[in-house]
Amino acid sequence: MSDIAAIATPNASGGIGVIRISGENAIEIADRVFRSLSGKKLSDIKGYTALYGGIYDGDEKLDEGVALVYRAPKSYTGENVAEISCHGGLYVTGRVLRTVLKNGAVPAGPGEFTKRAFINGKIDLAEAEAVMNIISSHGQQSLNAALNTLEGKLSGQIRDITSSLANASAAIAVWTDDPDEDVPEAHEKNVKNTICGALERLNRIIENFDNGQAVTEGVNTVICGHPNVGKSTLMNLLTGYDRSIVTSVAGTTRDIVEETVRIGDIVLHLADTAGIRESDDIVESIGIDRTLKKIRNSDLILAVFDGSESLTKEDISLLEKCKSRRAVAVINKSDLDTVIDIKKISEYIPWVVQLSASTGEGAEGLRIALEKLLGTKELDTSSGMLANERQRMCCEKAAESLEEALGGIDAGITLDAVNVSIDYAIEQLLELTGEKAREAVVNEIFSKFCVGK
Repeated sequence: MSDIAAIATPNASGGIGVIRISGENAIEIADRVFRSLSGKKLSDIKGYTALYGGIYDGDEKLDEGVALVYRAPKSYTGENVAEISCHGGLYVTGRVLRTVLKNGAVPAGPGEFTKRAFINGKIDLAEAEAVMNIISSHGQQSLNAALNTLEGKLSGQIRDITSSLANASAAIAVWTDDPDEDVPEAHEKNVKNTICGALERLNRIIENFDNGQAVTEGVNTVICGHPNVGKSTLMNLLTGYDRSIVTSVAGTTRDIVEETVRIGDIVLHLADTAGIRESDDIVESIGIDRTLKKIRNSDLILAVFDGSESLTKEDISLLEKCKSRRAVAVINKSDLDTVIDIKKISEYIPWVVQLSASTGEGAEGLRIALEKLLGTKELDTSSGMLANERQRMCCEKAAESLEEALGGIDAGITLDAVNVSIDYAIEQLLELTGEKAREAVVNEIFSKFCVGK
C-alpha cells in the first residue's frame, strides 16, 4: 500500500498542527522534510521517540517543530507512522503537508488511517466506528459508551454470543453428517437453550441501543401545541438564547425552527413548529401542515399546553395524536393560576411537567422526566453499546433468525434445517465486528470519517 499523509488536526488556526504519515516508508519520507537540531535522523531512533528541529521544503525552512516516530506494528495503524507537529496556522500546516506529499506520500482518504488499523488487525469494525463516536460525543455518557466500545466491550459480548451459536451449529453439523460416530448428540433441548440465551442477550443489547440514542445520536423532537401556549419561549429556554421569535400575536411561528440542544446528557434535535389551529392564511396553513407531518415523524413529542386556560379542541386533538407515542406534556405558565385539567391530559400522556418557560422555573422537572422516559438514567454504558444503525440492523437480523430457529424447533423441523437460521445469525454478528464484512460495507463506513483520522 502507498504511504499516506494528512493533516490530523482541525482545519482552523490553533497552537499546533499535526501532519500524520503512515506506511512502510513513512519515517523515511519524514526524514526528507525534517532536520533535527541534534543531527539525528528519524530513521535511526526508536519508536515512541521525538526529535526537535526544522521543517524544510528543499533548502527553504518552513517552520520549527517536533517529529515523533511510531514503528510497526506498535502504532495506531499497525504500520510505520511519523507525525510532524508544527505551528497551527492554516497556511503553514497546508504547506508542510504539500511538502510531505511532494516527497513520496499520497493524500489520505476519509478515515484511511483508521481503516488501515482495521485491515492490520489493530481494531475490529465496531471499535473503528467507536473512534468517530468519541470525536462526535455530546456528553459524558456518550463519551463513556464510545470509549467502552473502543476498548472492545461490545465486540467481546458479540463474540461470546457468536461463539455459543457456532458451537451449537458445529454440533448439529457433526451429528447430521455422521450420527453413528461416537460424538455427543446435539440434543434439541440444548440447542434451544443456547438459542434462547443468545436471543436474550441480543435483545438486551438492542434495547440498550434504543435508550442510548438519546445520549449518542440525539432524539428527533418536536415542540407543538396551539398558538400562544409558549412553544417558542420553551424553545428559547432550552437553547439558551432567542432562537425563535416570541410575540403575543397568534401565528407568529409559521415555519419550523430547528436546533440541537443538550439537557443533562440527553441530546435533542428540536423543532419549534407553527401553532395548530384552523387558519385561512395560506402561508400559516402550510406551516401547520408541516407541523402535523413533523409530529408524525418525530421520535419524541413535547406537547405544550397553556396551564392558565382550559383545554381547547385543538389541545384534545393534539392529545389524541400523542396517545401511545413517546411524549411529554409540558404545562406552561406555571407562574399563573393553573386552570387546565391536568388529570385529563395524563389520561393521554403519562409524563406531565409543569413549568414556566418565561422564567425557567420547573425546567429541572423536564430534564428528570426526559431521563426517565428515554431510559437514560439507568443506561449502562460500561458494557459497550451499539454505535449506529448498521450495528443495530446486524443484531436485529441475527435476532430474527434466532426467532425463526426457535419457531422451527417448536414446529418439529429437523435440526439440520434449523441450522440454516443459526448460521445466518452468525454471519450477521461476524459482519458487525467486521470479521465477515463485505468490502462495500467497510468502504461505506470509513467514507464517513474525517480526513486525518
